[in-house]
Amino acid sequence: MSVDAFEVIGGTSLQGEIVPQGAKNEALQVICATLLTEEEVTISNIPDILDVNLLISLLQGLGVSVVRVAEKAYSFRAKDIDLGYFESKEFRQNAGRIRGSVMLIAPLLARFGKAILPRPGGDKIGRRRLDTHFLGLELLGANFTYNAARNQYDVEASQLKGAYILMDEISVTGTANVLMAAVFAKGTTQIYNAACEPYVQQLCRMLNRMGALISGIGSNLLTIEGVEKLTGTQHRLLPDMIEVGSFIGLAAMTQSEITIKDAMVEELGIIPRVFKRMGIQMEFRGNDIFIPRQENYEIQTFIDGSIMTIYDAPWPGFTPDLMSIVLVVATQAKGSVLVHQKMFESRLFFVDKLIDMGAQIILCDPHRATVIGLGRRFQLRGIEMSSPDIRAGVALLIAALSAKGTSIIHNIHQIDRGYEAIDERLRALGAQVRRVEG
Repeated sequence: MSVDAFEVIGGTSLQGEIVPQGAKNEALQVICATLLTEEEVTISNIPDILDVNLLISLLQGLGVSVVRVAEKAYSFRAKDIDLGYFESKEFRQNAGRIRGSVMLIAPLLARFGKAILPRPGGDKIGRRRLDTHFLGLELLGANFTYNAARNQYDVEASQLKGAYILMDEISVTGTANVLMAAVFAKGTTQIYNAACEPYVQQLCRMLNRMGALISGIGSNLLTIEGVEKLTGTQHRLLPDMIEVGSFIGLAAMTQSEITIKDAMVEELGIIPRVFKRMGIQMEFRGNDIFIPRQENYEIQTFIDGSIMTIYDAPWPGFTPDLMSIVLVVATQAKGSVLVHQKMFESRLFFVDKLIDMGAQIILCDPHRATVIGLGRRFQLRGIEMSSPDIRAGVALLIAALSAKGTSIIHNIHQIDRGYEAIDERLRALGAQVRRVEG
């Protein structure tokens, strides 16, 4: 059997410092963007996680020279691209395993006039349409066909032309894809209803340093003046805001004193505010977040006294990737909260495992769950369970660390897709977690 499970002995208070990894979602975007130039692009603070490593191997298969220049830093040079790799069984298998592979389309289409995309994989958290990507690229002049025999999309464009694009949904990867194609489109492109989260802003700034002409960065209206070529650059990833939020939740659940180092507080948006509404104390010390040990934390109510509702929304709203963490944190809080997961209809299905651990949760429908906080009157109990996706997996890991007794979490390759050496980093804080056969 493979080592694909965590054994967690819970109930231990943790202490120490932890550094968040580089942002996974930013890494997937900017690594794809290296295909837009034949010059060298160096990216630092790259997390050593499965999804990112798989994307890097895809680029290597396409002929990109990838050199590790320092710890967590790589140089990419996409000078001699082998488009024939598209036809290989290896490309179809690997590209189909990660959702981030969808962002290979735009840079290859913009630079070489064609691209192929197997149906991408990723978390099973509900329907995740590709329409936004395709419709935006079609408005720039791309033609898509679906190859049913190979279960893949073929896309071609002889000349991309600037256009006004009203995105039908605020998609981060959709915005990134259309943006990368628009850089080489002839004329002016306007992307309205664009995603504007920090990782998209980072992509825009990186492209501008490479010679792109993008304005409106940080807003939902991006204007791109097409250019003929891009040059190399250096880029550093932001810390992963999802890890930062996960560690805040971890500290509260395990009654721990933890300092999150180099968290880039100004890039976290309303994330700290939401956790403060959950009753979690924290201090900002420059770019560090200090979370003191708390015996108890109490969920706030709205001003009129009604039950707190926390819901996800496109940036600058609260990220859907932290909804599972908020839900777990609420199980041991004083008070109640309605967690409304609007964007994905399958992300709350992991609550059955928390109920088995002793949590009081009412799953109202696929999008909403009411959590009645136990206020630490009853400790969660360890159970055997399985991780359904990256974010739920870490939420269950946090629950297990706070629980009484031993938990076994299977299917942890899902967690490894998004969190670098999470077991080692938690053990450094005093957590009892180890990998076992699963």
